Amino acid sequence: MNSHVLVLNSGSSSIKYQLLNLADGAVVAAGLAERIGESAGRFHHSFQDRQVDLAVDFPDHDTAMLRILSAFDEEGPDLSGVRLAAIGHRVVHGGDEFSAPTLITDKVCDTIDRLSALAPLHNPANLAGIRTARRLFTDVPHVAVFDTAFHATMPEAAYTYAVPESWRTEHGVRRYGFHGTSHAYVAAKAAQELGAEPADVNLITLHLGNGASVCAVRAGRSVDTSMGLTPLEGLVMGTRSGDLDPAILMHMHRSAGLSSAELDDALNHDSGLRGLTGENDMRRVRERAEAGDRRAALAREVYCHRIRRYLGAYLVELGHVDGIVFTGGVGENDAGIREASLAGLRDLGIVIDGDRNARGDTWISTRVSGIAVLVIPTNEELEIARQALSVAQTLASTPD
Repeated sequence: MNSHVLVLNSGSSSIKYQLLNLADGAVVAAGLAERIGESAGRFHHSFQDRQVDLAVDFPDHDTAMLRILSAFDEEGPDLSGVRLAAIGHRVVHGGDEFSAPTLITDKVCDTIDRLSALAPLHNPANLAGIRTARRLFTDVPHVAVFDTAFHATMPEAAYTYAVPESWRTEHGVRRYGFHGTSHAYVAAKAAQELGAEPADVNLITLHLGNGASVCAVRAGRSVDTSMGLTPLEGLVMGTRSGDLDPAILMHMHRSAGLSSAELDDALNHDSGLRGLTGENDMRRVRERAEAGDRRAALAREVYCHRIRRYLGAYLVELGHVDGIVFTGGVGENDAGIREASLAGLRDLGIVIDGDRNARGDTWISTRVSGIAVLVIPTNEELEIARQALSVAQTLASTPD
């Protein structure tokens, strides 16, 4: 069977894509259509030594997808010659309906649409890309890969909130978790680095980027994670608050007259690093902290304090931990965050090698560290492609 998979990540105002050859995991071509539905859109496409960077207005996702197809026709590679095995679509929220990559049908689209109530900023955009791609690629299997699926193995005690029963049974209030494709990918890579099968190791994986989450992985399966009903809960993020006392919302409603929409916007877009410093990019926060800005230094301290709180909880929950994994834009590139998050934990078996950490080596722990500490670049597109190809292969081998 052909091993080429097109991965589409459709957001509210962009479509990111990669064409991968899973025979060797190589990225054959990649690109981005951005500012869909806005003015001054841009389009990027790369294939071999060809680079396209154009100003293009995209009134809708259909227009953007047609431009992507034109780029393949004009710049390569020719998709008809590649003969796609599958198209993998990232979908943020699968609720408790989807616990594995799923062949997309009309019924699946309807369910993703219904789950938009749980992810109003993400699922509608994911679905727009799916519907457009299905119209344009009618003879290729389309597979949905859900951010939440990896966490479907959490035990009931881990995903249940102590709220009224009607909230849980009628409105789907529970912990779902996100960044599942990233946590799954780096957990598998970490097991390889440790020379073990995923089923033989326990890990704590830290996906630290503009969005951030931590996951407790026992024997290759997620047993707890920091994000909850939505991606707002947990660690401090670029613009999201992470954990806070829910009574703060009622206090700000009574004290400042903020509406539910204003509170939602503030916690998702004006909190986190931005709320602490006015910046949501950790690179800029680090520069300011190094220049003596106390607000920026405090923001990094708060960020690391929250990480340490979850590390402590998951060390206890797992009982035995073989490795801690850093990934994501911050996790892979900010040695200071890694060092501060794990400082003073020698008695817990965690010891960082300063030189390795500064270089960003894969192994940044010392030889005497009882728990390995690894830096592993995530590759969500490759994980989505692998899962999509698996579904397509199963479909191809199933008798009519």
